[in-house]
Amino acid sequence: MSNILVVEDEYVIARLLKDMLQGEGYQVVTVLNGEDAVDFALRETPRLIILDMLLPDIDGFEVVQRLRKHPKTMHIPIIAVSGCCDLHDKVKAFELGVDDYVTKPFQIDELIARVRTQLRRVQQNFLSPLIGLPGGLQVELAINQKLNSPEPWSILYLDLDNFKAFNDVYGFLTGNDIIRLVGRICQRMVRIYGNPDDFVGHIGGDDFVIVTTPDRAHILCEEISAAFRKESKVFYRPEDLQRGSISGIDRKGRNYQFPLVSLSIGVVNNQMCQTRSMREVSYLAAEAKYNAKQSTRSLVSASPRRDVSDQDVPRYTSSPTLPPSLAQFVVGHTHHGPELFREVKTDALQFEPQMY
Repeated sequence: MSNILVVEDEYVIARLLKDMLQGEGYQVVTVLNGEDAVDFALRETPRLIILDMLLPDIDGFEVVQRLRKHPKTMHIPIIAVSGCCDLHDKVKAFELGVDDYVTKPFQIDELIARVRTQLRRVQQNFLSPLIGLPGGLQVELAINQKLNSPEPWSILYLDLDNFKAFNDVYGFLTGNDIIRLVGRICQRMVRIYGNPDDFVGHIGGDDFVIVTTPDRAHILCEEISAAFRKESKVFYRPEDLQRGSISGIDRKGRNYQFPLVSLSIGVVNNQMCQTRSMREVSYLAAEAKYNAKQSTRSLVSASPRRDVSDQDVPRYTSSPTLPPSLAQFVVGHTHHGPELFREVKTDALQFEPQMY
């Protein structure tokens, strides 16, 4: 069930809310102040927040304001709970972005109904129905936030290779399970190795994006790749796994072999110069992913497709050297074979095959 964050400084009420929600099957975490609430929400991204508006440090209004400004938490439903019935406070809370407002004392059945309604609404309107990750507009907002910031950033663009062949042989339901696996791995590894406010989004299909910082990009690529290589094995028949390829029959009745599903990761960063637009980042990220699919050895840097005009995106070239380009990319394929990657100490992230 969904995890819910309860922010309440009165222990008796916090305990009541936790017991009540757990009795309905929800996973519940309670915190006693606003700063802890913001930190937890950015780190763990709960499905819903029940927020007391009167807190001992920062008040609930500031909590709402800070969470609504961040793409990682802007979609989370917030139910304000307050002993204050003042109309001005209610209006202010709604204007800042709360989704519902309940006054104390509250009826348990009514609050449960409001929780269910908000969880259903956010699932239908904001999150990927397959994975429950933010997508679409929130991905754009997360990237735009970085474009408008002077701080260093990296964008990881993840995509599955040979996924159609896997779907054709194992069926789309198992294919959905593979996509869910990637989403879970991304969330888990960002939680362990990333920054508290790193963003994980589902672009659609088997494409994902992670917005992080350059100092975390390398370890995230390594750990996500290793986890996918290990955990995806359960989806294959033993004979396919042992052979290292998928055996199938095409529409003409001919046998064919496809490699096992692998994960390509392209990385764009702003350490060399500033990007100018979301469109430029989009092209660079697409090129990074494309080059990641083509190479497992050399350093790959951004190179816009031939149908992109120089006016829209600056031209860069793929090269084994280190050009002073806007973006340099981690290129990694996470096959089940012995091909793994280690860092080469240069000015950028570079991977070479290594036998284990």
